Amino acid sequence: MDRRIEKSRQAIMDAFTKLMLEKDFEKITINEIAELANVNRGTVYSHYVDIFDLLNQCIENHINKLFETCQSRGNTTDISCKDSLGRTFTYLEKHAFFYSKMLTSKSATAFRNRLHALMVKSVEEQLALSSLTKDVNQEIMVQYFASATIGVVEWWVTHSMPYPAEYMAEQLSSLMERYQNMRA
Repeated sequence: MDRRIEKSRQAIMDAFTKLMLEKDFEKITINEIAELANVNRGTVYSHYVDIFDLLNQCIENHINKLFETCQSRGNTTDISCKDSLGRTFTYLEKHAFFYSKMLTSKSATAFRNRLHALMVKSVEEQLALSSLTKDVNQEIMVQYFASATIGVVEWWVTHSMPYPAEYMAEQLSSLMERYQNMRA
């Protein structure tokens, strides 16, 4: 992609994200985004169909960055993936304003659904490397771990991250290890 096009897209996305931190999504206008991004209104529309398309692409962009940052590195048979959890909570902590806004705004459902889908994929990958699925339905186990993890993340973010990222990773890892040991 042309560097100028990419630069404009990023400026628009950054402006939109900044505005979302300042006000409700429903009150943001394309004109405000264009002005803050230092582009004209037509440029915004040349990249995004409308503000909902921009929101969806913004969510997708942040979710993809989260996934790339937090993916397990190397093969592991440990379902807890403490390193992956640590990277996840650290990333969320660094981008606290965005994730807090997304989890508490009216657009939270779309964001939470996308986050859940990411977690399902991650849990499926981890379960494929473990022996936990011997006597438990794998689909149910994936939903259980994904939903529990998203619930903990959502609680942590919406309660102003009352514990450090490292501590959260240790606690969630410990819970998962306990489950793994119960199954052994």
